[in-house]
Amino acid sequence: MGLNQSFAGACPKQPNPPLPKVTMPALMEMKRQGKPICALTAYDYATARLADEAGVDLILVGDSLAMVVLGQENTLAVTVDEMLHHTRAVARATRRALVVADMPFGSYHSSIAEGVANAVRYIKEAGAEAVKIEGPRTELVRALVEAEIPVIGHLGLTPQSVHRMGGFRVQARTAEAVRGLQADALALAEAGAGAIVLEGVPREAAAAISAELPVPTIGIGAGPECDGQILVFHDLVNLSFAPAAKFVRRYADAAALFHSAIEHYREDVERRAFPSDEESYHLPPSARHELETGNSAVANRDELPDWEG
Repeated sequence: MGLNQSFAGACPKQPNPPLPKVTMPALMEMKRQGKPICALTAYDYATARLADEAGVDLILVGDSLAMVVLGQENTLAVTVDEMLHHTRAVARATRRALVVADMPFGSYHSSIAEGVANAVRYIKEAGAEAVKIEGPRTELVRALVEAEIPVIGHLGLTPQSVHRMGGFRVQARTAEAVRGLQADALALAEAGAGAIVLEGVPREAAAAISAELPVPTIGIGAGPECDGQILVFHDLVNLSFAPAAKFVRRYADAAALFHSAIEHYREDVERRAFPSDEESYHLPPSARHELETGNSAVANRDELPDWEG
């Protein structure tokens, strides 16, 4: 049995019959029906598969992988090629959820043409079904939609603007700033954005925007009135090695689980308790006899069902 087969057998099976594929129009219908959208980040095959099988509606291959997977201080250093690499893995694992890829810093900031060209790579080469961009870039949104590329906007605390904002700070703290955020969100929707992530804004601001916007809002640190919510997978299961933000709810402690498992493995290796005889391969009887007696008898190939040659 191959490693891939072993992994497949260990995972929960998808519902039977499977849930319908989530698309950008499906997100709009969920908003119309008042059905909350559940979104989560994922950066590899295993976590994307688990998220998809758990019924998550939208999987974001976030540029947050720079921090939680690659150990960077912020999201700015991750490259297009690194994002494409991780998006391919997530797309291979996903059957139902909408796969959205973050466009990293520098991939759409120089020109609209460059932004569209890079976005095409995510759809064509990596299997993404939409891209996400930060900021009120309405002309870029129009160009992406014209190129048949679904796009999700991102307003409020935009991590790619961390230096301009002076850190990861809550945005739209005044009535004037809220009105500006409302105008930006409406402009993005009118330009063709299929949804808008609202990050790090007061609950009241997100509630007002969600109520008036014709497309879904997906909140992260934006209160419960958004049309959906998203969290970073590593925050959800305590694998981020950083203090949790106020808006993070940790549903499991994977760090403690993994640490305990690795520690027990190390202990078993040190006291030679792993691997056991049952976890070891053995020579067939004829080969063992040859080794013990020095005879050069030819082993019967029928005695070697698990060996190739």
